Amino acid sequence: MSLMATLAGGITATIAATGYAGIAGLMAIESACIPLPSEIIMPFAGFLAATGRMDLLAAATAGAIGCNLGSTLAYAVGFWGGRPAVLRWGRYVMMGSRELAWAERFFAHGGGLTVLIGRLLPVIRTFIALPAGVARMPMTRFQIYTFVGSWPWCYGLAWAGYRLGRAWETSPGLRAAMGRLDALAVALILAGAGWWVWRWRRG
Repeated sequence: MSLMATLAGGITATIAATGYAGIAGLMAIESACIPLPSEIIMPFAGFLAATGRMDLLAAATAGAIGCNLGSTLAYAVGFWGGRPAVLRWGRYVMMGSRELAWAERFFAHGGGLTVLIGRLLPVIRTFIALPAGVARMPMTRFQIYTFVGSWPWCYGLAWAGYRLGRAWETSPGLRAAMGRLDALAVALILAGAGWWVWRWRRG
């Protein structure tokens, strides 16, 4: 079995076994600053929606709810532990002092609205809850902005997976093209793992 097929099978099986709760749980992990990319989770949710096993809008909503759950945990770390906690533990999730300083500047530039905007941006969306907690942003506003910013992101990725699922059976060349991406996927995974280890050791 190819790498892409194995990865797809594992995430799809998790979502298929637990349904919308599984989507919410996986997205909560991603939003709690643990590197589990939503760019993998939500497209497979959309892929399952293409098969009729779940609803596309409900899948996106479940993903956004998961973002709120995970972001609340990250917010709490910043709120209760402040910068010292983030600096102490952030390196384990690839967030060092430079990343925290950058996120704080980003947050300070636009205030609470950066939570909404940041949820629409790759990488930034994963860590924006930490400076929001450090700045003690009001919880109600934080939850609203997080959900409003997360839902379009989740829907867009799920829609892409939905379109892929609809084309999967009708495009014979699509599977062959995905198979040729295996070597690239392996290289990216190894590079990402190496970078994470390097940052951890350096920290």
